[in-house]
Amino acid sequence: MKFGLRLIGYLGNARELVRLAVLAEQAGFDFVWFPHDTFMGNTWVITSAVATQTSRIQIGSVGTNPYTTSPAEIATYVATLDELSAGRAVLGLGLHTEKMVEWTGVDASDYVQRTREAVEIIRALLRGEVVAYQGESFQWTDQCYLRFEPFRDQVPIYVCAFGTQYLALSGAIGDGSLPMITPPESAAYMVAAITAGARDAGRDPAEVDIAGCAWLSLAGDRGEATNVLRQMVSYFGPYLETPALATIGLTSEDFRAINRLVKAGRYQEAESLVTDEMTDLAVRGTPEDVIRRIETIAEMGITQINLGGPLGPDPAEAIRLMGEKVIPYFKSATPPGSN
Repeated sequence: MKFGLRLIGYLGNARELVRLAVLAEQAGFDFVWFPHDTFMGNTWVITSAVATQTSRIQIGSVGTNPYTTSPAEIATYVATLDELSAGRAVLGLGLHTEKMVEWTGVDASDYVQRTREAVEIIRALLRGEVVAYQGESFQWTDQCYLRFEPFRDQVPIYVCAFGTQYLALSGAIGDGSLPMITPPESAAYMVAAITAGARDAGRDPAEVDIAGCAWLSLAGDRGEATNVLRQMVSYFGPYLETPALATIGLTSEDFRAINRLVKAGRYQEAESLVTDEMTDLAVRGTPEDVIRRIETIAEMGITQINLGGPLGPDPAEAIRLMGEKVIPYFKSATPPGSN
């Protein structure tokens, strides 16, 4: 099992996110990811700063989408980050929901085809090709090519996806896949679609790093870990897939009143409606609780656990606990308690 940490803007300002990324490297995480969410802090700036402050950890975006950002900009970003980090860049391209793009008045209904074409274009640009691309979503001229030599001509592309067809695409074309596994019980549904897509494309599913994006809240006290989740659940819960919610007995209707309050800017009231059952959307609790949940997730076929969200009442302490108790359990040849 590989370990990724996903740092969202709600955890602090840009300098704080860079500090947490440095702690993640020290704690033994393999990847640090930054969601590229609409109208949030700019991921490209933050990942560049992290590249200068770290030396080992791989650095990537989650949800860089080919609507609000052109494949031309995405390719130059990831190539420059790869140079700055000496070959540690990864790209999380795609969407976990089309709704946030549509806030800007852009029709994102063709996300499967547009993502497929964007991946083809970005890979061709990194290989140094002239990309006179004529597709359904993009029509480029023979002036479309990089004017500099990338550090690597192949940067791993993880496809962010939701829904069976999009998840299958991630298995067909991605070096990795970044499905949301909220709740963790939905991982089996996500993995099945991704591996089916890989097989249909003639690939060995083992070639695809399935980096399940889970929410984490970790603390020494289970109750404290639970309470800190309510803000995130109230904001993002309404956007989760119906089949995923159903794995723990929830429906989209359960979030309707919460969503109305969030849209009205009544955030504290929205948080008050989040039930304990809704906090089961996350991996939460003590280090022992988290180990048990990750073991179950691994059994479902997730190969990288990508942990984000509040992380806990004290994010830095949560990262320390991951490094001291959780990651060593999985990295050791004989995990504690296995005898």
